[in-house]
Amino acid sequence: MPAQDHSSEDVALSLTFAVVTSSPAPLLLLDGQLTVIAASTSFCDVFGADVAEITGHPLYALDAVRWDSPALRSLMTATVSGQGALGARDIDLKRPRQPVRHLIVQARRLTYLDLEQTRILVAVSDVTEARADAALKGEALLENSVLLQEVRHRVANSLQIIASVLLQNARKTTSDETRGHLKDAHHRVMSVAALERLLSTSEDGDVEVQTYFTSLCENISASMIGEIDQISLTVEGGDGVIEARTSVSLGLIVTELVINALKHAFPDGRPGKITVDYNFHGPNWILCVRDDGVGMSLGTPLRAGLGTSIVQALAGQLNASVEVTPKHPGTQVSIKHTRIALVEDDPETASERLATAGPPLASIGRRTEERS
Repeated sequence: MPAQDHSSEDVALSLTFAVVTSSPAPLLLLDGQLTVIAASTSFCDVFGADVAEITGHPLYALDAVRWDSPALRSLMTATVSGQGALGARDIDLKRPRQPVRHLIVQARRLTYLDLEQTRILVAVSDVTEARADAALKGEALLENSVLLQEVRHRVANSLQIIASVLLQNARKTTSDETRGHLKDAHHRVMSVAALERLLSTSEDGDVEVQTYFTSLCENISASMIGEIDQISLTVEGGDGVIEARTSVSLGLIVTELVINALKHAFPDGRPGKITVDYNFHGPNWILCVRDDGVGMSLGTPLRAGLGTSIVQALAGQLNASVEVTPKHPGTQVSIKHTRIALVEDDPETASERLATAGPPLASIGRRTEERS
């Protein structure tokens, strides 16, 4: 028997039918009038359809016209006209007494050899379970965030109680040295309590710097400066946001430097001003705490006290350096975070390196000229 001749179009249609019907993904093959001419077995299994019943029926008539929606019509109109984008459409399939099914529908107009008749391939993905899982994950993250805020709030309250006990003991002791140590401990505990309270009111992982430092300094003023009217604590700069983890370290650095200035910069009731200044310069930032007090005595040997050790350790965690600069009057302590671009890099390469770099490149300052 002689072999039967087949046209290119017949071959193309036969191949298309075979691919569609055997596809493991839910697929529909439509003609130019959006009539179903083939459906994959997986489509029938997923949506409970019979291939014989849906073949020859319009797309919008599927499942008692429940597939008819403005989003689907918009997608198909653009596809038939050849203007379809590579995007997809979200469609909600609503059935009586059944949960809503969330579908993502994609459509492509087929082009194969000189295929004269319009053919549209429609792919359908059921993302109902995936979206339900994402919603549950979102709820869990929200619940964890609320619990974390509650824990921070309770920690802040507990730290304030501890700080009160330390202050009471400081007032009762007759030893000036012990009183000084207890007051220092009180200040540090209060600073951590203030940080925890501020973070407990943060709704996400980022902290707005200006608001954060302003609130922190208000708490420091209330707990450490008290009725010393002649000393002021102000905040300058600070536009932008930082991660909560970074904000804790910066807040503790500010507290230590302010404590240091209060202890040494204004002896014998001297009036003055302490300023906290934080500024961004692209990927770099600098935190300065300066005062207009008596400054450092050049003839006095410098020693690394507890405050210096704490500041150096926290700066090291941030990959930042510590610099102490005598002012006239007063002293300035700067915490600098710097990312260094290689000299041989062109601007575009340098930008890419900065964008993809891991921990910032910075050195830890070794100067210990802090007065403590």
